[in-house]
Amino acid sequence: MTIDYENLKKANEPFFKEYMAAFQATAESGWYVLGKQVAQFEADFAQRCNRKFGIGLASGLDALYLGLLSLDLPQGSEVIVPANTYIATILAIINAGHKPVLVEPDPRTYNIDPKRILEALTKKTRAIMLVHLYGKVCDMDPILSIAKDAKLAVLEDVAQAHDARYKGRPAGSFGEAGAFSFYPTKNLGALGDAGALLVDDEALANKVRALRNYGSFKKYVNIYRGVNSRLDEVQAAFLNIKLAHLSAITLHKRALADIYDAHLSGGFIKPVRHPDFEDVFHIYNIRHPKRDALKAYLQENGIGTEIHYPIAPHKQEAMKGILDSYDGKLPITEEIHATTLSLPISFAHTTKEVERVVEVLNDWAKTKA
Repeated sequence: MTIDYENLKKANEPFFKEYMAAFQATAESGWYVLGKQVAQFEADFAQRCNRKFGIGLASGLDALYLGLLSLDLPQGSEVIVPANTYIATILAIINAGHKPVLVEPDPRTYNIDPKRILEALTKKTRAIMLVHLYGKVCDMDPILSIAKDAKLAVLEDVAQAHDARYKGRPAGSFGEAGAFSFYPTKNLGALGDAGALLVDDEALANKVRALRNYGSFKKYVNIYRGVNSRLDEVQAAFLNIKLAHLSAITLHKRALADIYDAHLSGGFIKPVRHPDFEDVFHIYNIRHPKRDALKAYLQENGIGTEIHYPIAPHKQEAMKGILDSYDGKLPITEEIHATTLSLPISFAHTTKEVERVVEVLNDWAKTKA
């Protein structure tokens, strides 16, 4: 049995008939940018996430960038961000003209450690950019308390946490804005790049709508130095279909996570689960000090895996002169990047496939670890 880490064709096959009908209807409409499909998705997705306004964008990175830009922070502001995030979160801060301040995660949850946020505050700190990593919402109560006391804006990176909840409240509904990616591998994935920003403030929403469209509300009249970052009608049509199935996708992935939780041997560090956190398992990661050998063994046995992420942001060549001063100062982050491994857990995977992954993992733990 060969088990891919991800097979996007298989994951989307249940929706192909609906996709084809939606594509034909959109093509025949003659309206391809910022039309009815985008408006419908913006409204429905915002409502699902307990937000008043949704703004469809071209990517999750643009959602982060335009979200920061819309806050009008002083240039060069310090923005606190988890050190073990994907580099897109940090690129958004840099591209908006601000300074990322890296903070270590809680090693149990991989999300930013609230206690360490307090230690990182300076007079230049203006915002916290949270990342709900792997499909688990951050520990929001202490974070929001810190932000309120220090008068900091909170921007959520929700690229991996569609439908995740903290104490019953959905990811993306806590800060000034929630930035989402709908990259094809996400739980709510399009068939290409797509993103959205969700907010409650109407003035903020209107500003982002202008920023995504060359800084313009009215054709040929530009009031901001904007960009071209519009969610197109075809991707919005696909997302409208997928959104109706998101609960089923979430339940399926949780069921697969339950198998891993119940049957993986004690030699692997598994995700921590708690009743306050309703995880959606965009990624099911384990950790082991012999990660590379384990990955190779799984591959030899026909099982694909991924590493999220093999290189920490502060060690990327692109961050030389910006983040390299953190080298050697982030032991928790560096340990996570050296030991984490993501296991198959997509909508396309079956319980039998995940049971096979567990069998091979436990065999390795007995004979190789």
